[in-house]
Amino acid sequence: MGWLDEADAYAILRYARCSPKKALFVVRGIKGMKALEALEKLKFIKRKPARLIEKVLRSAIANAEHNFRIPSNQLYIKTIKIDKGPVYKRWKPSAYGRALPITRKTTHISVLLERKIE
Repeated sequence: MGWLDEADAYAILRYARCSPKKALFVVRGIKGMKALEALEKLKFIKRKPARLIEKVLRSAIANAEHNFRIPSNQLYIKTIKIDKGPVYKRWKPSAYGRALPITRKTTHISVLLERKIE
């Protein structure tokens, strides 16, 4: 997995029930930050993708601490990748015997952390 080899630790959440566009809006605010500072910032963002990204970021930090013995205060966010997942398609009954489509988008969220010693 080419792009994962560059990271010290990572975590991936697949099939998250939010649209990629809304998740990108949250991600733009935390790219390149220290991992712990990003967690603090995500607490105050009142959007559903913020909770999901916080969950993945916590998992990536735990992976770094447990698997590689890297302290959490040395971790930076190298990359947060937001990809489109499959779209769930449903139909809603409408007037005059018609049916209207409902599309429920999903997202794949990948967080890559890097160790930097200051």
